[in-house]
Amino acid sequence: MKRSALAAVIALAVAAPASAQEVVTVKRLSLDMATKAAQATIAACREKGIQIGVTVVDREGTVQVTLRDTIAAPITAPISEMKAFTAVNFNAPTSALAARADSPVGRIDGLVMSAGGLPIQAAGALLAGIGVSGAPDGETDEECAQAGIDKIQGDLEMAL
Repeated sequence: MKRSALAAVIALAVAAPASAQEVVTVKRLSLDMATKAAQATIAACREKGIQIGVTVVDREGTVQVTLRDTIAAPITAPISEMKAFTAVNFNAPTSALAARADSPVGRIDGLVMSAGGLPIQAAGALLAGIGVSGAPDGETDEECAQAGIDKIQGDLEMAL
């Protein structure tokens, strides 16, 4: 199943019935905040001596920012994108989804259910997702992703 089809299915599954008179306000992460989070993520992994790729996606899973550090393996970019896409579509850390990796849902193309992807939330709203790849283990990927979120969390909370 393609990513756009998966996103549409998930969106339909969680959407509440709407009438023609309703208006839905959607909160999104700005490009500036997405870039700030990605840069902070790279910096956090550099402090550990690790070169990584990081991707920030919007709330639908569309890429806003992808950065790959100087000598990070080329494969880190697509893996980080898949982790971010998975985190935002399930609104959960990808580390929490590991048990589902060997299930029919876990085998859908474009999903990666191993540590390193986190949803970005503020004031109870899902804004985006961030994914990291390139550290020796997924837990370190996730620590770096959390550092990126931590860098922008206060600004996000103040804005909402």
